[in-house]
Amino acid sequence: MNQDKMHLVNKIFNNETIRTVWDKEQEKYFVSVVDLVGVLSESDRPRKYWSDLKSKLKQEGNEVSEKIGQLKLKSQDGKYRLTDVCDIEEMFRIIESIPSKNAEPIKQWLAKLGSERIDETFDPSLAAQRAIDLYRTKGYDEEWIAKRVKGVQDRKQLTDVWKDGGISEQKEYAILTNEIYKEWSGMSAKEYKSFKGLRKESLRDNMTDVEVALADLGEIATREIAKKKTPKGLNENIEVARRGGKIAGNARKDLEKEIGESVVTSDNALNYEFVDTKEIEMK
Repeated sequence: MNQDKMHLVNKIFNNETIRTVWDKEQEKYFVSVVDLVGVLSESDRPRKYWSDLKSKLKQEGNEVSEKIGQLKLKSQDGKYRLTDVCDIEEMFRIIESIPSKNAEPIKQWLAKLGSERIDETFDPSLAAQRAIDLYRTKGYDEEWIAKRVKGVQDRKQLTDVWKDGGISEQKEYAILTNEIYKEWSGMSAKEYKSFKGLRKESLRDNMTDVEVALADLGEIATREIAKKKTPKGLNENIEVARRGGKIAGNARKDLEKEIGESVVTSDNALNYEFVDTKEIEMK
C-alpha cells in the first residue's frame, strides 16, 4: 500500500489533493502551502493569494511567514520544483488566517480538540481513556493495551530517575534511550523505526510482544541500576543505560539461541511499507 501522501491531511480536506512529503532528517511531514491555500480559498490564483497573505502576515509580525521553508515537490508536469511548505503545526496556523467557509469545519474541529485538552488537565483519566479507545479502534486487543499502558508507566518511572540524575532535556532522553536500544537490538530508535518502515508512528506500537518485553526489560533494568548507582550527568547515565540495555540484549541472545531465529523483526502493525519519494532538499 503506497503511503507517499499523509492520508490524514487529505482526509481533513475531504480528499482534496494536498501534496505532502516526509523529511527523514527532521522526522516531519511538510505540506504544500499553495495546495493548502488553494483548497481553502477556492482562488483561481492560489500562488498569488498565498503571496499576498504571506506579505500581510509578515507586516502583522506573524511568525508563520518566518517558518515557511521550501522543498522540492512533484509538479503536475512530473518535475520536482521548490515549493513553499510548512509543517503540520504551521498548517493549522495558516488555516486560522484564511477567512473561508471551507476552513470553518477545521477551525471547529481544532476548537473541539482544544476544549478536550483543557478538560484533560482537570481530569487526566480522560486522556488515558482516550488513548485506550484509540488503540481499540486500531484493532489492538485488551491484553496488548494493558501491557502498553503499563509500559508507559514504567517509562515515566525511568525518566523520573533520569531527572534525579540531572537529565532534563529531550535530546538527552533520546540519547539515553538510543543507548538502551542499541545494546539489545543493535539499532538506535530511529534506525529501528526505519527498519520497520515507520515514520511518525510509535515504535512501541509496532513491536511484537517479544520486542516490547525486551524494550521494557532494558528500561526497567536501567532504572533499577540507576536507582542503586545514582549516576549524575549525561556521561554517567549513558554508561548505566548501556548496562541496562545489555541485560535485555543478553535475554534476547538466550531466546534466539533457543528458538533459532531473530526476535527483532521488520513486521509492523500497519501492514504496509512506506515507499520513499524522490530525495528532497531544503532551500
